[in-house]
Amino acid sequence: MEQSLLSFEKLDRSSPELWPEQIPGVAEFAASFKSPIASSPPKWMADLEKDDLDMLQEFGSLTMANLMEKVRGLQNLAYQLGLDESAREMTRGKFLNILERPKK
Repeated sequence: MEQSLLSFEKLDRSSPELWPEQIPGVAEFAASFKSPIASSPPKWMADLEKDDLDMLQEFGSLTMANLMEKVRGLQNLAYQLGLDESAREMTRGKFLNILERPKK
C-alpha cells in the first residue's frame, strides 16, 4: 500500500457536531460489552471434549426431521436401557431372596 495514501487521523465521537449519536447512550452501552470473538468460551463449553463438540456440530447440521428422528431414537434407546436395568434388578432381587413374601 502506498504510504502517501495512509491517514493517521483518529475518527472518534469527540465532536458531537461531526459525528452525532443517533440514539443517546448507545456508544457507552456497546462499549461496555466485550467482543464475543476476543472473549473466552462460555462456561458450559469449558468441560466439553472434542467428541462432544463433534456431536454438537453433527446435530446442528441435521434438518428438523432428521433431528426429531435422532431424538426419537435416543428416547427409544433410553427406554430400552431402563427396561433392561429393571430386569436386572428383578433378577438380582430374586438371587438375594429379597422379593420373597414373608411366611405367616
